[in-house]
Amino acid sequence: VQLVESGGGLVQPGGSLRLSCEASGFTFSSYGMSWYRQAPGKERDRVASVSSTGYSTNYADSVKGRFTISRDNAKNTVYLQMNSLKPEDTAVYYCQCSRYLGVWGQGTLVTVSS
Repeated sequence: VQLVESGGGLVQPGGSLRLSCEASGFTFSSYGMSWYRQAPGKERDRVASVSSTGYSTNYADSVKGRFTISRDNAKNTVYLQMNSLKPEDTAVYYCQCSRYLGVWGQGTLVTVSS
C-alpha cells in the first residue's frame, strides 16, 4: 500500500491550491479516502472524507465551503481543491485510506503567507 501526495506549495492568503494523492497496492475504488493535515506543534486532524464512489463527502467545520474533496477511481487518485486559503491552513497535508488507517504518505506542505 502506497500513498503519494503532491501539489503543495507557497500561496498568498485568498489563493487556491489543488492537492493530489495517488494510491497503489490496493483496490482504490473499494474504500473511502480522507485528507488530514498537521500544523507545526499540533495534532494531525481530519479535513475531509469521500466515499468509495465519490458521491458522499464530509468536511471539518474549519474548511467547509472552501475545500472540496473528490476522486477519480480510474486514476486511483483523490484530490483536495482548496480555495480562499487562510494562514491557519498552513500544514503538511496527508491522505489516508479507510481500510489502511496506519498507512501514511510523505505528505505535502502547504504554506499560506503573504
